[in-house]
Amino acid sequence: MISSVAETYQIHPQTLRLYERLGLLKPTRSEGNTRLYAAQDLERLEFILTLTRDMGVNLAGVEVILNMREKMEAMQREVEQMIAFARGQVSRDSAPTSSALVRVPASKLARRSRS
Repeated sequence: MISSVAETYQIHPQTLRLYERLGLLKPTRSEGNTRLYAAQDLERLEFILTLTRDMGVNLAGVEVILNMREKMEAMQREVEQMIAFARGQVSRDSAPTSSALVRVPASKLARRSRS
């Protein structure tokens, strides 16, 4: 609830309302329209407070940083999916064939002169 979160983080409830109005926090609501803060909301609040209190970032900067962070996390998920897909393709296609490439020790390699 907003009062307990405000007390825990030593901020005014209006500050939490402002963060919500700006879209920086998105707590869920109960049937009675009470704000309910989940663990991820609290982590995000802690990050916001670190930016504003410790680093002196204004709320416009916080918004930019949070948006960039979300985009980076989405890109990271996409990269992980591509890696998983590539690994699946490699493992699927790794059946030995007569034209397969094999590792050759460096001592067995020789330079070929161009004619």
